[in-house]
Amino acid sequence: MKKVLQLLGWLWKPIRVNAAFFIFMFALGYLCTQTEIRLHLKGAKPYELSATELFFDLYALCVLLALIPRKIRIWIRGITAIILYAIALIDMFCYVHFESTLTPTMLMLFFETTGQETSEFLGSYLGWDLFTSKTGWILLIALLHILWAIFSIWWKKRQEAMGFRLNPQVMLASQAVMGVLGLALFVWCATECWSNKQAMVRLMTKTNLGEVEHELTTKGCANLYLPVHRMIFSLYANRLAFRQLTHLLKSTEKVQVDSCDFRSPQIVLIIGESYNKHRSQLYGYDKATTPRQLKRMQDSTLIAFTDVVAPWNLTSYVFKDVFSLYAVGEEGDWTDRPMFPEIFRKAGYHVTFLTNQFLPKAGEAVYDFSGGFFLNNPELSKLLFDDRNKRLHRYDDGMLKELDAREMKRQYANQLTIIHLMGQHVDYRGRFPKTRRMFTTADYPDKKLTEKRLQINADYDNATLYNDSIVEEIIRRFEHRNAVIIYMPDHGEECFNTLDYFGRNHSAIIDYRLAREEFEIPFWIWASELYRMAHPYGWEAIKRYRNRPYMTDLLPHTLLFLAGIHTKDYRKEYDVLNSEYNEKRPRLLKNSVDYNKLKREK
Repeated sequence: MKKVLQLLGWLWKPIRVNAAFFIFMFALGYLCTQTEIRLHLKGAKPYELSATELFFDLYALCVLLALIPRKIRIWIRGITAIILYAIALIDMFCYVHFESTLTPTMLMLFFETTGQETSEFLGSYLGWDLFTSKTGWILLIALLHILWAIFSIWWKKRQEAMGFRLNPQVMLASQAVMGVLGLALFVWCATECWSNKQAMVRLMTKTNLGEVEHELTTKGCANLYLPVHRMIFSLYANRLAFRQLTHLLKSTEKVQVDSCDFRSPQIVLIIGESYNKHRSQLYGYDKATTPRQLKRMQDSTLIAFTDVVAPWNLTSYVFKDVFSLYAVGEEGDWTDRPMFPEIFRKAGYHVTFLTNQFLPKAGEAVYDFSGGFFLNNPELSKLLFDDRNKRLHRYDDGMLKELDAREMKRQYANQLTIIHLMGQHVDYRGRFPKTRRMFTTADYPDKKLTEKRLQINADYDNATLYNDSIVEEIIRRFEHRNAVIIYMPDHGEECFNTLDYFGRNHSAIIDYRLAREEFEIPFWIWASELYRMAHPYGWEAIKRYRNRPYMTDLLPHTLLFLAGIHTKDYRKEYDVLNSEYNEKRPRLLKNSVDYNKLKREK
């Protein structure tokens, strides 16, 4: 019987010999889970399994500590506590000052910060409010932990001096009872949180950032509920980014330009966001969402392509495929081929990149980190661009201001200008000023939706109409030059067209309905009168080939043709404006489903 009780008592030993560590680490973790809530997200709540999973994690950690000899265990436990307190402080500091917990971007910015910048930063933020804000609670727990450790040493010595001893049999029985209760609680916690543990393993075993991002879009993705989890993930994401950046930098060494005709002195690429093709008048929509573009199409200065799809319904994936000369379906990876902006720079073009999304922000999600890490890397950015904007804007008219500021300072004979708009991204009502609202719920009597969803639907059209005005202003700035403008969004967007649903469904099986809403995109080319007169053959090709099947991962090859850049990286069969273009090429959506083989639904 005694051996049975001893065995059961051992189940309680992990907590018994690490009692203070367990209690204070539980308090620390629970404090973070309950206070670090993304308040800007409506209905945001603490992770519902916070206490359950925290008990599981700490019990498992204490089991490992209990297996270590006491003299060594004390040091390991102390170092572990210091690390966990430090990470929690960093995480809470980010939450208090940037309204976001620790992210891969924050870590990336830290790695790129100089010593002087770090001291200036700390000088700006470290003050009395560090103690009065939520970070003060973490410091308080740490202080109590230290005081308890000191008291424990004193109390132990006092007990030894007094010769105080508990009844061994009572101790053995009570420890056996606590062991049984502890094991039962541990097993129950394990069953409750095991799916999240599996999700964490899946997340942390991906081989590139794209896979990480895709994992985070699936149902039941990992909840990184503790600061230490977020730190590990941030380090992991930065490691993956560094690996891909190293590969990309090696690819830049292979860039070679034989010659350049500067066929199109002024080339503008406008990249929109989350644009459903079937909500544009250019493709038959019955609401006046693109009146300016429609007028230019009717004037025959804008040619709308009719059969274009995006390779992904995720911005970051699309940017990688569009910027790289790698074509989906080829062997290798997008990092194996150079980026088209660098080829333009080596050919003699001045390359400007204006983005209203991909600038590093402390609180940005992994999606923007995944899409922008290669664009924001200082070394690679210098190879790709001559000029970039340094701030984001509330609305896309800020991109017009950025463009004007550069045009007032200088004009280059040969320019490639890339403008990345927010377009109709995510929060539709936040993508246009309230004074520009035109569509209301009353404009959709045929849609059987709730009032709230009708408003979301109307706001999407309002965002599309506002986007039309921004695009028009960009065209006007190049109207009297020898210029050609290409417009394409990154991907499509669901907005109550065929289902009572809006956004994008990343985990759904790709059928034609999904492809129609989320992958089919508007794509058009506009050319100034000077361009049409100087390059009639190019303009004729644009008009002649407007109905060709196309996927935007091949855009770099068309851009090289428009510029007249001669390089070994250019492939005629990938250029939609070339007579040798391969119209039979599979258009692999998400690198898996051939859009050409999807059954069209009537």
